[in-house]
Amino acid sequence: MYTPEMLESIKKVEATRPGRLGTEPGRMDAAQKDALLKAYHPDYRAEGFAQILAGPNQGEKAPRELVRLLHSDSRLLNEKIDLNKTEYDVDVLVIGGGGAGASAAIEAHRAGARVMVVTKLRLGDANTMMAEGGIQAADKENDSPVQHYLDAFGGGHFAARPELLRRLVMEAPDAIQWLSDLGVMFDKDKEGNMITTHGGGTSRKRMHACKDYSGAEIMRTLRDEVLNLGIPVAEFTAAVELLKDEKGQIAGAVLQNIETEDYLVARAKTVVIATGGAGRLHYQNFPTSNHYGATADGLIMGYRAGAPLLYQDTIQYHPTGAAYPAQIFGALVTEKVRSVGAMLVNREGEAFMHPLETRDVAAAAIIRECGDRGKGVTTPTGTGVWLDTPMIELLGGEGTIEKRIPAMLRMFLNYGIDMRKQPILVYPTLHYQNGGLEIGGDGFTKVYRNLLVAGEAVGGIHGRNRLMGNSLLDIIVFGRNAGKAAAARAKEIETGTLSLEHIYEYHETLVRAGLHTGEVSPLLLPKYARHER
Repeated sequence: MYTPEMLESIKKVEATRPGRLGTEPGRMDAAQKDALLKAYHPDYRAEGFAQILAGPNQGEKAPRELVRLLHSDSRLLNEKIDLNKTEYDVDVLVIGGGGAGASAAIEAHRAGARVMVVTKLRLGDANTMMAEGGIQAADKENDSPVQHYLDAFGGGHFAARPELLRRLVMEAPDAIQWLSDLGVMFDKDKEGNMITTHGGGTSRKRMHACKDYSGAEIMRTLRDEVLNLGIPVAEFTAAVELLKDEKGQIAGAVLQNIETEDYLVARAKTVVIATGGAGRLHYQNFPTSNHYGATADGLIMGYRAGAPLLYQDTIQYHPTGAAYPAQIFGALVTEKVRSVGAMLVNREGEAFMHPLETRDVAAAAIIRECGDRGKGVTTPTGTGVWLDTPMIELLGGEGTIEKRIPAMLRMFLNYGIDMRKQPILVYPTLHYQNGGLEIGGDGFTKVYRNLLVAGEAVGGIHGRNRLMGNSLLDIIVFGRNAGKAAAARAKEIETGTLSLEHIYEYHETLVRAGLHTGEVSPLLLPKYARHER
């Protein structure tokens, strides 16, 4: 499957492998990391960003693709929606059917609320399903939530909101127990103890996994629980705008049936935004590991309603996306591949960085290797570096790959590449939205006492970089808390007359700023169609 040039490079990788076994490059110090990030990480490319010229974050920067959506008008601006005709009336409306949305719905239901989930694809079609490596929790004797906090706070460049990160790490052991009680089949040893491993930037082995199907296994369990509890789920139904009432409260959302394009009105006492990430916006033309619906919808709807964003200018590029073959270009190659022994090496077979540096540092190092240093491996779609996977079985014994990372093995075997015998090519892929809507420690937005956000749509939990395994954790911790808080707050809320006045006010703001993109937002689905002249 590999080209002659790639095969020549593999010979160099094989030749240097004996010398690399049992050794690895040292970790960079703080100054080296900062210099590397500023020189090579996409977050530092000025041309990739634009200034927000309207709304709560006016004057701040964000990725150009996101700014364009923030500067676009509502889909409903010229639509006549009968807000007196209410198709749904619930206590808690959960927007998004991934791990955060499902966790919120389960806990809201258990708290006695009338809850409903709306999702523009199917229940479970989310980045949760695509997560592979594992979920962090400090539940071993040699670990503690304090140590987890220090790892995550440092890995996020000391920018995480302390009240959010504290909740994440303190509630992590209970989140693992909750998932286990629901039926998630975590990896265990013969005595029934959880098997844990390291991730990039971790000082303890606290990564709990289900082989490399962790997200799929968690989502399977959450989806089954939502359905078993009889929680109503409207699939292929996108939220396109939040509703307010005359008191200025959030009062539900306008929905659109993706298939018929009909609009529907959902009244709710509390709303949970759990719409996930933005990878399908392909910031700076990067490939993405994200699912098809990751188009920043929740950020757009919340922002247009007046909820501010936080750290919207910082994105995580996972260092190891598949660089070859083209059929899986950008697909996630889990960090777990490195945690079980694979090493990143360049075209000459040289190990150029510690295999478990934090993700932003690793991504920047790979970009440098393929760029200025000119030591990347040329592929039909660009360049990449080798992830020397045969090292895994040399270190851990024959069968380790099949046992620990079977999804990776099968993904590459589908294209004639046996990662047990040959290394695989990787390059950074757009992976995670570090920024999002700003919330307090209780999960509510700063502006509304009945609008909550959970999961990847939140900004501030991880600071400006996220460690592996803390995303699957945050969807559980903040999803559960959002569901409980939404159900409790719904008992105090009475909604009034429904209104979309805020979308007209936002339109006037755009007009005054001289902005006219000619587009509408939220995007809902990525634009991949080719329009030939």
